[in-house]
Amino acid sequence: MSGSMAQAFAHNFLGHSPRWYKASILGFLILNALVLWTVGPVAAGWLLVLEFIFTLAMALKCYPLMPGGLLLIEALLLKMTTPQALYDELVHNFPVILLLMFMVAGIHFMKELLLFMFSRLLLGVRSKALLALMFCFLSAFLSAFLDALTVTAVIISAAVGFYSVYHRVASGNDPRQDSEYGDDQHLPTLHHADLEQFRAFLRSLLMHGAVGTALGGVCTLVGEPQNLLIGHEMGWHFSEFFLKVAPVSLPVLLAGLVTCVLLEKLRWFGYGTLLPDNVRAVLANYAAEDNADRTSRERAALIVQGLAALILIGCLAFHVAEVGLIGLMVIVLITAFTGITDEHRLGTAFKDAMPFTALLVVFFAVVAVIHDQQLFTPLIQWVLALPADQQPGMLFIANGLLSAISDNVFVATIYITEVKQAFISGHMNREHFETLAIAINTGTNLPSVATPNGQAAFLFLLTSAIAPLIRLSYGRMVWMALPYTVVMGVLGWYAVSYWL
Repeated sequence: MSGSMAQAFAHNFLGHSPRWYKASILGFLILNALVLWTVGPVAAGWLLVLEFIFTLAMALKCYPLMPGGLLLIEALLLKMTTPQALYDELVHNFPVILLLMFMVAGIHFMKELLLFMFSRLLLGVRSKALLALMFCFLSAFLSAFLDALTVTAVIISAAVGFYSVYHRVASGNDPRQDSEYGDDQHLPTLHHADLEQFRAFLRSLLMHGAVGTALGGVCTLVGEPQNLLIGHEMGWHFSEFFLKVAPVSLPVLLAGLVTCVLLEKLRWFGYGTLLPDNVRAVLANYAAEDNADRTSRERAALIVQGLAALILIGCLAFHVAEVGLIGLMVIVLITAFTGITDEHRLGTAFKDAMPFTALLVVFFAVVAVIHDQQLFTPLIQWVLALPADQQPGMLFIANGLLSAISDNVFVATIYITEVKQAFISGHMNREHFETLAIAINTGTNLPSVATPNGQAAFLFLLTSAIAPLIRLSYGRMVWMALPYTVVMGVLGWYAVSYWL
């Protein structure tokens, strides 16, 4: 009995994660205490930061909240930081938490409108290069005002919908009835070539869309959570943030869109595949039937969502309230005028954002450890000891490399806090402080597209239902993102170094 219970506890610990991963986390917990008692809190603090980055890098093995949370609970027990220090961090960054709680949920109720837009785009544009450009630009534009995760979720929903429709029709099933579309066993051989081409077509569009969320997300205060965090530290409102970052973000946006077209024209890195004619015919027939069946209530709901989107953009532009509160307003307006009155449907809207919100609290606990142990003080001092004109470029590189293997919100939180402390201590003037803040913001947003770990939208795509269907693996994502990484990283660094 005792043996079976021990096996049950071992199996339940971090669930289906690999055994080596479970052993690593247990080893970290033991090692941290030993290092703290033998070497000291600074070494133990650095070890904790590296271990937390490891949990972020291994997010596909286990969501980082659980292993990262265990590490930070231990840090609190070992008094490497205090609950009060963590609470102070949360209070200080409350606008970011509000953003995740309400804005993401608010955009959830616009999904029908966004799905309608992307569906019309997919079937209405026949030129693949133009379609890719419009997908990338629309994703960038929406991400600048909405939430990159939600925009990615909408693109994924559209892709899953189109894939399931064609797969069911090709398999001889009713596309409007639930049936298995993840298994090719019942698919006739003559449809296999079209399906493989359709998969490649969807892979390229989804990657263009995901990169578009990064291109647009860097531009505005609400494009990414770390933008709001940095803007809050700097006291920048929506329009001010846009203008401050524009010398870097807008040239990179233009270069990214040009890269999108070139990749489709040259057919490099897995891009350029066309939509098969047979697939287009199936999808067009389905869309025509869907439009004919749309009720007046559904059309009215689309109009309400469109009006709410315009109100949202206006409120953000004029900063009528904190971003999270604007998101709450959107929830109230859309639900009140589209007939959504039950608690269950409201709760569904919040489930996408809450796991990451909880993880963000763990981020801030790591930041509290870094503050209490002054871990990054020597690094920041080294950067600030460089000539002033070299500091922005070095911060951009440091943030970019770390964000590519870790999480950009975590990295931005650490660096902007340390640089602000240096500013408060009188080591720089306000103008230079703003330049370094822009370098941190763009450094965490642009080069981080190199891997799925760096961008939440990329990781969301990789772990979504569509990834196995279209054969989108980790390695393939890195390969397809490589040209964007080079263009966005190099141009971003040059703009930060010489144009600010």
